[in-house]
Amino acid sequence: MGKKYYGEFLSSDEKISTNILADRLEKLEGDGLITKAVDKENNSKKIYALTQKGIDLLPMLLEIIAWSAKYDNNTGTPAEFIKRLEQDKNSLIRELKESIAGSET
Repeated sequence: MGKKYYGEFLSSDEKISTNILADRLEKLEGDGLITKAVDKENNSKKIYALTQKGIDLLPMLLEIIAWSAKYDNNTGTPAEFIKRLEQDKNSLIRELKESIAGSET
């Protein structure tokens, strides 16, 4: 979804509390799934980014999204995304990985 700052995650539809978000980001960083770096344009902000280890989880996460779409009528995943996932998962994975790589430059 293009989010990279703490405040962007905090304002997500999930309505996660500040202490839970901070704890989860710390755990993800500790597990090597994300990195945290100082924003070069604004030294008071931190940028969160996926590591290769985190990116490699993408196929599994898409399987969970597909499962959720099948069994949860209230899924928040857009129908168009589910359709693309069902039609050509490998192409979608490649596109998402390219998008992630492009956002890190």
